[in-house]
Amino acid sequence: MISSDLFLQACRREPVTQVPVWYMRQAGRYQPEYRKIREKYSLVEICQIPELCSQVTKLPVTQLGVDAAILFSDIMIPVGAMGLDFEIKEGVGPIIDTPVRSAADVERLRVPDPEESLSHVLETIHMLRQDLTVPLIGFSGAPFTLASYMVEGGPSRHYVRTKQLMAGNTPVWNSLMNKLAEMVIVYMKAQIKAGAQAIQLFDSWVGSLAPDDFQTYVLPTMKHIFNALQETGVPLIYFGVTSGELLSMFAETGANVIGVDWRVPIRSARHRVGQAKALQGNLDPVMLFAPWPEIERRAKSILDAGLEENGFIFNLGHGVLPEVEVAVLQRLTAFVHEYSSQKW
Repeated sequence: MISSDLFLQACRREPVTQVPVWYMRQAGRYQPEYRKIREKYSLVEICQIPELCSQVTKLPVTQLGVDAAILFSDIMIPVGAMGLDFEIKEGVGPIIDTPVRSAADVERLRVPDPEESLSHVLETIHMLRQDLTVPLIGFSGAPFTLASYMVEGGPSRHYVRTKQLMAGNTPVWNSLMNKLAEMVIVYMKAQIKAGAQAIQLFDSWVGSLAPDDFQTYVLPTMKHIFNALQETGVPLIYFGVTSGELLSMFAETGANVIGVDWRVPIRSARHRVGQAKALQGNLDPVMLFAPWPEIERRAKSILDAGLEENGFIFNLGHGVLPEVEVAVLQRLTAFVHEYSSQKW
């Protein structure tokens, strides 16, 4: 039973009594409780055990007082269900021994049935909806970011093989993006059917593209996905890092909420995406290590800009870093609520 829907109201650009707040990677390595669980279980194992996954998802809600929970998972989980084996190496990220680089490689990928191969994710969502008093955000990696791991074989700085495939063998690239799009659509619809009340697509590395390349090789796919998800009626969030030059095209995708990283001021972001979209962001995660007066000053600046229009959600410009202190996030959450409630 939902007791607070501030987050959903802000997503819909409705008036709210205070600015809602949640944090990307709000469940994870900065929490002593999570680190204790990781002594026994890998990240993938946690994702596969609904009781554990539910516990980890709920912890920041009670610990920090945030206004939304986000399903604890990893963007690579559905990639495994597509038939591509991967390993998440500590301190490195996803590693794929057999990258996708040919038409035959793409052909071998399957669009999974979430009820069968991802049932543990759906069971976790069912469990969470029984307990949570705030909305639950489901999520997926967006096709470009997933494709970058699948083509490179792991994390990359320059995305050489990805861009080579994109520009040098466009039919194969389009085939890969189409298959990933269909996976994202069925996976997100399954999460929503199971109880997710909003969806965020993480396109963490799409900022590596020039605007023309995003428009040509990615934007049509994102429009297709968000158009297919519009019928669900839940808020749809699109987020990428170093994506400032892409924000105007993010607004064309059909997403309801645009996530903004710390490199773009909120007023500039609103100018780029227009007033019809809600915004989410955008404190630099590294600033959580600054003295409290500096954190407060920066949070005030973001809130002052965000409160100029309905439809603002406070978040970081990327995920919580492992070294952050829990007490800092607790204090920041309380400050956002208190300061924004006084502004109305």
